[in-house]
Amino acid sequence: MPNIKSAIKRVKVNEKANIANSQAKSAMRTTVKKAENAVAANAENKQELLQAAFKSLDKAASKGLIHKNAAARKKSRLAKKA
Repeated sequence: MPNIKSAIKRVKVNEKANIANSQAKSAMRTTVKKAENAVAANAENKQELLQAAFKSLDKAASKGLIHKNAAARKKSRLAKKA
């Protein structure tokens, strides 16, 4: 544990950010997985789930959780499956 006050604060802020980023990334993965399952099962709500997955991928890319090209690649592959 650091002794300097600013370093102590950085540790706390980084921990908070890490938790928030982990939750956001997990939620993104969940929406993508739901969309993939809906497309595979040819569910009637697959378009809604695809839109939700695209939105979560774009949001993750804009926040820097994943690279923008990775988001584009995942969106493209999802769209190709649908």
